[in-house]
Amino acid sequence: MDNKQKSLNLLGLAQRSGNLISGEALVLSSIRSQEAKVVILASDASENTVKQFLNKCEHYRIPALINFDREDISKAIGKMRTVVAITDGGFAQSLQKLQ
Repeated sequence: MDNKQKSLNLLGLAQRSGNLISGEALVLSSIRSQEAKVVILASDASENTVKQFLNKCEHYRIPALINFDREDISKAIGKMRTVVAITDGGFAQSLQKLQ
């Protein structure tokens, strides 16, 4: 199993354990409150969405990953999403190590 698949499996595990926030408004809120430990953004998201989230993450010093497309993220968590945030430090650290 390659690192991409391990990362996607980790997203699914975070979703099932309640340590993943999905949806643009909720993720923005979690960034502002610094609840998000890492943000995962779809590589095929719109330019405005990418710019908005990268700027927010940079401002609040939260790592952002753009390694997966919308389909990958959606399959991993079972919902159609372009942006998700992991709220658990352990999951976030594991995901970043796989990148």
